[in-house]
Amino acid sequence: MGRRKIEIKRIENKSSRQVTFSKRRSGLIDKARQLSILCESSIAVVVVSASGKLYNSSSGEDMSQIIERYDIQHADELKALDLAEKTRNYLPHKELLEMVQSKLVEPNVDNVSVDFLISLEEQLATALSISRARKTELMIASVKSLQEKEMLLREENHVLASQMGKNTFMETEDDPGTSSENSSRNQTPETLPLLK
Repeated sequence: MGRRKIEIKRIENKSSRQVTFSKRRSGLIDKARQLSILCESSIAVVVVSASGKLYNSSSGEDMSQIIERYDIQHADELKALDLAEKTRNYLPHKELLEMVQSKLVEPNVDNVSVDFLISLEEQLATALSISRARKTELMIASVKSLQEKEMLLREENHVLASQMGKNTFMETEDDPGTSSENSSRNQTPETLPLLK
């Protein structure tokens, strides 16, 4: 007879709740350890009880290393979100340049407030960071494309080199006089230099 399924809701009895917490916490940490071993991954588990007691466990790497990696990745995600938010709020380059030209022309300079200049500086900084981010994306895409082409050329070079070896072997079998001359001189046939 199988175990009956329990309804997932808060357990009202305090002692039953504590026992369930303790058993399930141990089971969760055990499953995390097994996952780490099976999949060769780093896992960190942090559990805070209802009373505020902290339980933690890590597998694969030290807890501080896992948290440090998470912080670095999370910081990158926050930067990307911040840049996306700024992208929605900034003016296009053309409008920024027109604003700079209209407000900062010699007769209008006295009417420009400090707040406007600070806002304009932030707009220009945002436009610059967006341009740099886009340029970086394009450069990364270009590098990936070149790496893929390099791999294809290496494979093609390998195939051609193996074909050259087979052709040289066939020529020596077809013409026994040539093979005896080659063996008497003990020289290898010239081949094209290969990519390394």
